[in-house]
Amino acid sequence: MVEAQSWTTRRGSNPRLESPQDQVLDMPVTPTAEIRQQQYSNGGITSLVSPNVLTALIIASWYCSNIGVLLLNKYLLSFYGYRYPIFLTMLHMLSCATYSLVAIKWLEVVPFQQIHSRKQFLKILALSAIFCFSVVCGNTSLRYLPVSFNQAIGATTPFFTAIFAFVITCKKETAEVYLALVPVVLGIVLASNSEPLFHLFGFLMALGSTAGRALKSVVQGLLLSSDAEKLHSMNLLLYMAPMAAMILLPFTLYIEGNVAAVTVEKAKGDGFMVFLLIGNATVAYLVNLTNFLVTKHTSALTLQVLGNAKAAVAAVVSVLIFRNPVNIMGITGFAATVMGVVLYSEAKKRSKVTAH
Repeated sequence: MVEAQSWTTRRGSNPRLESPQDQVLDMPVTPTAEIRQQQYSNGGITSLVSPNVLTALIIASWYCSNIGVLLLNKYLLSFYGYRYPIFLTMLHMLSCATYSLVAIKWLEVVPFQQIHSRKQFLKILALSAIFCFSVVCGNTSLRYLPVSFNQAIGATTPFFTAIFAFVITCKKETAEVYLALVPVVLGIVLASNSEPLFHLFGFLMALGSTAGRALKSVVQGLLLSSDAEKLHSMNLLLYMAPMAAMILLPFTLYIEGNVAAVTVEKAKGDGFMVFLLIGNATVAYLVNLTNFLVTKHTSALTLQVLGNAKAAVAAVVSVLIFRNPVNIMGITGFAATVMGVVLYSEAKKRSKVTAH
């Protein structure tokens, strides 16, 4: 005969205490939303705002810095009359080196990483040379082209990335990925044919900048592939920036002459130029810092999505500020290029999921 269960045994999962001597489990209290927010923030400015607000502020800062450096470069090189794109790029590199040193060594934004071998040093030097080429070409193109058209050309980066990945690493993409590149190319062809302020040299410089950016991403993944040689993006900038400045120094002296003396002489009679140069160089560093912060607080995918939208936003803002002429065919071509980039990103994401 089965013994009838008592109330206590039936509720074995939460038995009643039969005596004060029974052990009492001290269950922790579920933290409130405020406590979880405080644990997330870990002090600093993040303790003053919610995580969502902080993320929104970081994304807004990313947009402001990325678009701001384009507009400032365009204003300095085309409207203000400061026609020294190589020296301006060198100032950007010196600024990035200085701010990176402060951020890593003193503020400890990320842990400091050292270069461990001569081989690793030479690899970073090679990346610095490609980086110089890309940035100088980009800044030079802004002397001759509107920001809107410059951004349309820059949106073709995936096309060059696919080409370099195939040529250098023999990496083949899926048919869907290659098909997504068709509107990218057709869009820029359409935009180029209908651009009212088209300039051949500026166009070639913008293409060179875009190709250099794509080449750097492929070569970086190839050269710094081992775990021992991988560097955090902020540490990589810390080493690349001074190397890039040293590479640019002889070129700016040979091509642009005694530009430092000319700049100092102009600055004596025009304090606003000093403000523009310092502000421009600072914003150039903020582009890299906000890239890191967006990735840290969201994801690399979010950064990619923001990058897809950035070209369109920068184009609209530049047209509103500089009033450069646009037409329906140019807008259609730009839209086709941006749509192709979005399709390319989605196709790449699906191909990675399929591969895994």
